[in-house]
Formats: sequence, C-alpha cells, structure tokens
Amino acid sequence: MIGKKIRLERIIDRNSGKTVIVPMDHGVTVGPIDGLTDMRSAVSKVVEGGVNAILMHKGIVRAGHRGSGRDVGLIIHLSGGTSLSPDPNAKELVCSVEESLKLGADAVSVHINLGAETDKEMLGQLGFVSERCLDWQMPLVAMMYTRGAGIEDEFDVYNVKHAARVGAELGADIVKVPYTGSIESFSEVVQGCPVPVVIAGGPKMDSDEDIFKMVEGALKAGAIGVSIGRNAFQHKNPKKMVAALCKMVHENAPVEEAMKFLQS
Repeated sequence: MIGKKIRLERIIDRNSGKTVIVPMDHGVTVGPIDGLTDMRSAVSKVVEGGVNAILMHKGIVRAGHRGSGRDVGLIIHLSGGTSLSPDPNAKELVCSVEESLKLGADAVSVHINLGAETDKEMLGQLGFVSERCLDWQMPLVAMMYTRGAGIEDEFDVYNVKHAARVGAELGADIVKVPYTGSIESFSEVVQGCPVPVVIAGGPKMDSDEDIFKMVEGALKAGAIGVSIGRNAFQHKNPKKMVAALCKMVHENAPVEEAMKFLQS
C-alpha cells in the first residue's frame, strides 16, 4: 500500500496528520459562480493561503489550472450532475481512476446522495471506483450526503453517521460529511466511522465566526480537517481565509485567534 500512502501524504499534512481541502468542482453543478470564473486566479489564491489540496473536474486540470506558485495536492472529482437535471441529486461517473492518474491526480473523489431515487446506482459507482482505487493505489475521498424526498434533515446525526459509515464500509480512505451542529453529535459520527472524516463547508455563510465555530467543533469531535469551498473561494479575501483555516486545523488555533488573524 506504499503508493496510496505516498499519495495521501500529498493531501494530508505529514506533521499534523490533518488537511484543509478546497473543493472547486461547482462549475459542473451550478456553472461559473462567483469566485470560480477565473480558475487559475482562484486556485492561486487558496494555494497562497496554504491549502493542502484542491478538488476539481478533469477539464479544468487540462485547461491549465496552475502555472506558477507552490505545489498543491490534486483531487480529481469523478462524479457529475447539474442543477438543471430533473433530479439534481443523481450523480453519474464522468471520469475514471485511470484518466485521473494520467492527469496527475493525488486522489479521486465521488459524490453519493443516500436517499435519492438513484442511490443504488451511486452506491454501485462507489464500489466500482473503490475497487479501481485499490488496484492503482489511489486514495479515495467519498462525499457522503443524505438527500432525497424521504430525508427530512440531512444534518441529523443519525443520517450523517449512517452516511459516513457507508463510505467507510465501501472502501473510502477519507469520508466527507456535513457537520451535525455540535461536538457531542459529531463525535458520534467520527466514532462510528473507521476512516478519517472531514467536514463539508456547506452554503456560503454570512459570518466568518460561524464558519470558525463549525470548524472548531468538528476538530474537537475528532475530524481530521475540512473540505470548504464557497466559504473559502467566495470570501472577500480567499488567501487569508484559507490561512486562518490552516491555523485552526494544523496549529489548533481557537476561534478567537482565527478571527483576529483574519481581521488583521
């Protein structure tokens, strides 16, 4: 498993054992939203902030998402689905592990919506990708959500810990799930998941302090980091926001210190 171990060290800090990931795959789902119009500029800002890895679709990698600056971990997203679809919760594989290897990926990710009408197909995709990742020693990040007509609250601890466990059971190396709102409830999620957990950033928040409180709670509950997109690349100062998140994740900085740094 040395190949997978080496690749994981490119997306997880070797010293802290934690990670700050900025997903930038939103262009397929909702188009060129604010913050992602100029991808090269967007990537450069979060990389300057110290992010461990960025996550994007294959076409952006081919288009030349970098060109200068320090190296950064690359996670290629294999799932696709748009807000224009009759079922926005349905995700389809649009890239392969093999193609990701050719593009220089350090890891791949898939998106699963348990509770959607097509969740059995998405579970099949996760199982298939997991097998290919094992063959190629490629780390797999599973974005696990509970979304669909029968899901009343996707942030409910029962739903989130079930989703996290499914990701681990089917072979993910890292599971990404929503934060459940408290240290106590998210501790249940982490305790029930035998692989590392990171939290999703969710919709754009109005308060930086609320973001930091969410991050602090997740870390205290045992998460190894964050995967925050819009609250990072849509921030008025993406570089400094990412740097503040890195201070919290890698240096255990409290909310107050992160706020002071961001406002300095």
